[in-house]
Amino acid sequence: MKQNMSDFKPLRQKPQPHSYKKGDVLVLFGELFNRGYANGLVEEAEKYGLTIVRATVGRRDENQNLRPLNAEEAENIPKPFINIPLEAGFDLEKDANDKTPNDYLKGFKLSEWQSAEVPSHVLLQAKQSARTRFTNNVKSFIHELDQLIQDNIKNGCHVHFAHLMAGGVPRTKIVMPLMNRVFKGVGDRYLDSITFMQSSIGEFMRQNFLEVTAETFNILINETTDLRNKIESHHGSVSYVAYGYHGTEVVIHNEYRWQSYAPYIQGWAKVQLEDYAKAWFGQGVQACVYNCPEILTNSSSIFQGVEIPLYNLIRALEKEAPNHPITVKLRRECEHVLNNPADLETMFKLIDEYMDYVEKVGTSKYINWPQHSQQEQLAKTLQLSDQVISFHKDPKLLMAPQLSEVIFKSCGYIMLHEAFKPAGPVAWIGHDIVAKCID
Repeated sequence: MKQNMSDFKPLRQKPQPHSYKKGDVLVLFGELFNRGYANGLVEEAEKYGLTIVRATVGRRDENQNLRPLNAEEAENIPKPFINIPLEAGFDLEKDANDKTPNDYLKGFKLSEWQSAEVPSHVLLQAKQSARTRFTNNVKSFIHELDQLIQDNIKNGCHVHFAHLMAGGVPRTKIVMPLMNRVFKGVGDRYLDSITFMQSSIGEFMRQNFLEVTAETFNILINETTDLRNKIESHHGSVSYVAYGYHGTEVVIHNEYRWQSYAPYIQGWAKVQLEDYAKAWFGQGVQACVYNCPEILTNSSSIFQGVEIPLYNLIRALEKEAPNHPITVKLRRECEHVLNNPADLETMFKLIDEYMDYVEKVGTSKYINWPQHSQQEQLAKTLQLSDQVISFHKDPKLLMAPQLSEVIFKSCGYIMLHEAFKPAGPVAWIGHDIVAKCID
């Protein structure tokens, strides 16, 4: 799927803060986990006094049946909280014989992975069943939400839905070792992502990514149509945001250039997510996918090397806000965790060289996105990641967490204020606007 550079719509200017009023609502469609992108959105919404409605994906019991949170699990979740499981995907969906797609992948040795196959009719049946289950749960969720915010609606509130769904890796033993080879394999352990994604396991994963990442957004907007009409009939308004990844701009050789990570096997699902936003936006719905810069989270740790452009945020901060207290503080904190403060400039030089290389070989070109990996490119990615970590005094105390926090806070600001009435259905948040949005 070739991308057209004219579709690239980066945000350049800090949005003006919107004047939210008492009774406006942020609905988290999905579960909020620690120190991820959505935490920035929640923190920003709290500053402006929005009512925040929380949700859960649910949990699996000992028989792998989906259930709501129990009292102990729900105890520390701030209220209001709607305890209806919003888990999507179909890898654990049972058929009439109590068998899931994952069951077809059991019993294979790692060396036999290419023989492991989930029949296409099994995938189709599980997908249809899981989508029905998810849609019914969404209907119940929306019904509870309607009851919860009735008074807000009567007073002409704004309701801001934040789609937090992503992922879809089948939860079965054989998959993770293969993914480690795809994302971290060098030499004989390298498994190219094309071969992996063209296998039966890869096709299973591709379809599950689509269900979790993209279909959930479409179902959310579709199933809230009546509620949206009701809110608008009371002179209120509704908007929808989703978290995308489609590469972002960072400072390379002192200028902003687009770059991305490879192999990004969820990319095709993210494209579908964007397509749904475009379709709904075309119908007058305020929906936007915001393609955010990479941060380092628990869920991204398998993708070693994805954090490389994160370090260049310091350069953007020094370019856009050189004397800002946050810029000065971050530079000092980053130098403090390194063996030698001069290592920071060495790091930037190495990252520039690496970015030139991946652009040259085509794994970091906008028109090629999403990209599969190349063996030499992946090896260079992993080598640079290790080298940067070696610059630190303690590999457990990295620069990444502080830099990640700056990004998710700026993204939160943008996705609350620009998204009240977004300029378009897809937007890119680069390091330049991140730097312009720091407090």
